[in-house]
Amino acid sequence: MSPVPALPSAAVQHCPIGAVWQPPADFAELCRGVLDSQLDAATLALAPSCVAAITWRGSVVAVHTSGSPRMDDGSASARTVYRIASMSKSFLAATALSLRDAGILDLNLPAAELIEGLGRARYHLSGGAEDPVLDASLEELLSNRSGIAEDNPWGDEHLAESREWIAAQLRSGLRLGGLPGTRYQYSNLGVSQIARAIEAVTGRPVAASIRERILDPLGLASTRPDASLYPGGTDIAGGFRTFDGGATFTPEPFVGSGALGCIGDLFSTLDDLASWMDFLGSAFDETPDSRSEAVLAASSRRRMQTAHTVMRTTEWPFAGRQLDAAGYGYGLICELDHRFGRVVGHSGGLPGFSSHMRWHPTTGIGVVVMANSDSFEAWRPASAMLSSILARVAAPAARIRPWPEVIAAARTIEDCVVSGRSLEELLAPTPDTGLLSRNVLRNVPWPVRQARLDALAEQAGPVLMPRAPLEERILTAATPAALRWAVPCQHRTLICDMRMVGLHAPLVQAVDVQLAGADGRKPVGEQSLAEDHFQVLMD
Repeated sequence: MSPVPALPSAAVQHCPIGAVWQPPADFAELCRGVLDSQLDAATLALAPSCVAAITWRGSVVAVHTSGSPRMDDGSASARTVYRIASMSKSFLAATALSLRDAGILDLNLPAAELIEGLGRARYHLSGGAEDPVLDASLEELLSNRSGIAEDNPWGDEHLAESREWIAAQLRSGLRLGGLPGTRYQYSNLGVSQIARAIEAVTGRPVAASIRERILDPLGLASTRPDASLYPGGTDIAGGFRTFDGGATFTPEPFVGSGALGCIGDLFSTLDDLASWMDFLGSAFDETPDSRSEAVLAASSRRRMQTAHTVMRTTEWPFAGRQLDAAGYGYGLICELDHRFGRVVGHSGGLPGFSSHMRWHPTTGIGVVVMANSDSFEAWRPASAMLSSILARVAAPAARIRPWPEVIAAARTIEDCVVSGRSLEELLAPTPDTGLLSRNVLRNVPWPVRQARLDALAEQAGPVLMPRAPLEERILTAATPAALRWAVPCQHRTLICDMRMVGLHAPLVQAVDVQLAGADGRKPVGEQSLAEDHFQVLMD
């Protein structure tokens, strides 16, 4: 007889509602080790200077600084200001949602109603068919599925163009790269029209709205849209380019800020970006902070960090990583990492600069990397850093608090099955009463289900008694309405799964019992799931 494997209870944490994930005691030391291992000499050689930080809930835990921001006698520090380029898009998106929440900007409005010339864009079909026009909403512009063609290198060179010049391009009629609303295309020109819509409804420059609605209320004093806005003596990194792998560098003047500036003109620091990541990521807390709520509702911040436009995970910046899904949110890229769950971030790149920020809302851990060379590809070390530190702290992919009714129903069902009683006694006598929805025994009638349970019992042997409390045998919960737990038996372990439907009085809509594999934690033959790494919270 093979021994029944021990069932660790690490999946369950008893904590009050609102309690956040806590890092281990040696967290700072772990973070310093990750920074040192990922920012090796070969990586650092691609930029004159680099600053990077691992953060937790808005505070910098460990920092790396190297090189000279202007290739002079100065050394990079945690306070050095770098241009963050397209990371600016998240600030623009937050401003748009702030105005939406205030009832000033309707993101569902057809963009052409606020922006002159957009209605002249066409998607050219083959075979002489009539060309569809651009009928995209502002929301589709913001989430990069408007149909406006990808323009990333072009956008870098045209950041300083006047509003009049951009408006003339729109009036001439854009040629679309896809049917509106149907596919992801990263469009600086498209996202920039959100700024024009903001200016149309507020009558003010978009930079003023970003500052008044987002930057000032959050105290992000080191985040500004132009280097000239910083006090004299501020340590601002200059831009550089290399075409020989870092052997030589050529100074690169700051790209100006014009009609497209809203999508890439911001400068910032490690501290400000740590606060920004926490402001966004904390929207997933059980009890969001009231001070953050006053700036932008948690519901709107969560929308920013939810995929609205599907992206292919075989392409940049996902290639080689194990993701369940990915997509563009509002000014942010949203990933569902197979091991760590939701990861959110965005890169920034302009001639002379490369930056990346990313965070894990479940734990509050974030990473920022900034360098003053566009050859640096900050997203590479930043991605590796976050994955590495999450692995070192065994980060949960999500934290789920099951409904109290779920725990109570699991106990009742287990008692019924273990004692050999029929589940029929748990059927709801009417659609809205009882415990078990009628579909459970319609889909698998009790005689069939009983025969399957008897066959499992023959393989697993008698249930080990006395049974440990249910809380100690919980394995995971895919949602607050679901639960997976183990029932150790003499020879093998049984895995029980249950799901409830969210009525006012929840009903059990699915019950399944399977034989566990050798580890005692998953059914035989089941593939790896992100839910395997969820943490279950109990009051």
